[in-house]
Amino acid sequence: MCGILFSLQANSEEGERPACGCLHDLFPQLQAVIAARGPDAQDTVVYDLEHFRLTFNASELRLRGDTFVKQPHVDSEGSVLCWNGEVFEGLEIAPSENDGSKLSEVLKDSKDDLDVVKAFGGIEGPYAFLYYHRPTQKVYFGRDPLGRRSLLIHYPDEARPYFLLSSVSIGPNPGYSLDDISTQHIYVIDLTTMASSNKVIDIRDCISTIIRAPKDIPLLFAEPSRVNGSLPDDPPRVQSLDNIPPHLITAVDDLITHLDNSVMLRVRDIPRRQVAVFFSGGIDSTMLAFLADRHVDPDEPIDLLNVAFENPRKIAVKLEGNIGGLPKREKKQKLREPLDYSTVTVSYDVPDRLTGLKEVEELRRLCPNRKWNFLEVNVPYEESQSARAAVEAIMFPSRTVMDLSLAIALYFAARGVGQVRSHPGAEVKPYTSPARVLLNGLGSDELLGGYGRHRTAFKAAGWQAVIDELQLEIDRIPTRNLGRDDRVISSWGKETRHPFLSLSVVNFLAQLPVHVKMDPRLDSGIGEKLLLRLAARKLGLVEASVRKKRAMQFGSHSARMGPGEGDRKGDLLINKGE
Repeated sequence: MCGILFSLQANSEEGERPACGCLHDLFPQLQAVIAARGPDAQDTVVYDLEHFRLTFNASELRLRGDTFVKQPHVDSEGSVLCWNGEVFEGLEIAPSENDGSKLSEVLKDSKDDLDVVKAFGGIEGPYAFLYYHRPTQKVYFGRDPLGRRSLLIHYPDEARPYFLLSSVSIGPNPGYSLDDISTQHIYVIDLTTMASSNKVIDIRDCISTIIRAPKDIPLLFAEPSRVNGSLPDDPPRVQSLDNIPPHLITAVDDLITHLDNSVMLRVRDIPRRQVAVFFSGGIDSTMLAFLADRHVDPDEPIDLLNVAFENPRKIAVKLEGNIGGLPKREKKQKLREPLDYSTVTVSYDVPDRLTGLKEVEELRRLCPNRKWNFLEVNVPYEESQSARAAVEAIMFPSRTVMDLSLAIALYFAARGVGQVRSHPGAEVKPYTSPARVLLNGLGSDELLGGYGRHRTAFKAAGWQAVIDELQLEIDRIPTRNLGRDDRVISSWGKETRHPFLSLSVVNFLAQLPVHVKMDPRLDSGIGEKLLLRLAARKLGLVEASVRKKRAMQFGSHSARMGPGEGDRKGDLLINKGE
């Protein structure tokens, strides 16, 4: 994980002069949060051109390579690469090499826009980048096709006449108006064209978009594959997860192979004691933990991060029952009354804690030589509320109630501070996870039909509706808040990796017929993500293979924590001062 910060401002007496006071104060604040993402090294490169000043700042979280590397990467021609990402496929990188340095060498040979598109379309991994190609006076920037890394943009206006790119924000601030950059294109600023007007405020007219997947040029990782549109004709139903039917045997084996390879690429060649899994005990996180055991040094522990929140609303329901049905006046009075904790023992036995404790025992039976650190991250209500302002700032410009409930769960889980037990019933011991690579099971529901809406679509309009819904899922992945999650997790100087969202895995699953991946005709807990359930059962993960989906914010009780918040909708914007 690394951080990117870039500013472009006027650099001539005749042209517009930026609101230097605003940028002068803002830039150091952004540098501080960029440094938190990459605590191992930071640097700044400044180019004063005839008309413009370009300021490149980047930070480095060292997870590969034997030598000290700092960013930005500057080649012999003076071109600059700010890189926030990992290259897992498409570019040969030795264990001793740094992927950013290697990519900088590839980009140095670029002659035009197409060469830049080819370079990024040929690599697989999460990334955001900024590349200044000095010979052509062009600035390229963008994110990977699935949007797994954050990159925010501020366009200049009269009050703030400077251009900004940043991996993260400092929350709402008068110095910028930030938005996530779309993943649909790679963007390029032509500084030569801009110089003719010498007005940074006109930069939109000088930014063009480049198609990621040009016609007649095969680029393996330019974009995700389209979903297989073939309609099944009453396919046979799976009778039991213990018996894989002949028409699914190859697909099950291939899924295990693809997912195993994706996990392997994401845990190899990193420093010792550096792997953890966001772990709820569900099928997705359990599969990742099981496969990680195959590739992490057997002498190293794997940390399983399991977060639970003290939730006063849940406690109030236990004490007083659900007050939702009370008359409005009586309900308001109840909400004003503080909870009497004198008779309450706060428990962190939230749904994800209970399933996690069960599932770690299955992992211990199947992988007895591995030390599994089941890290109980218990978050008191006062602590979660004290951290709220910091979390809101980090996740900005995401600003909904649901954003906050998910972000705060990831924030505390990624921090990795809690307690462990050597076995059930053992005395707890304080433990802080040293892991900097955090595996995340996100993506399986979108790719394998794991949401209730997929079953609803089938009931409404059959297999075609499910196919259409799965295509929408892939189309929406880049806008499903991966950037928000990246901003939150990386604030601890750690990096999340998504094995299910490897484009190799995405493309493999997209080309499978719909009935191979799921079967909404079967009962809940079986039909959704059927292929993954069969794979888990084949690997011996019997308990995990039948667990139903539960959203993180509900499984951890991070959602709707205050009394009276039970009816708040997730898409509501967080009110200032709320």
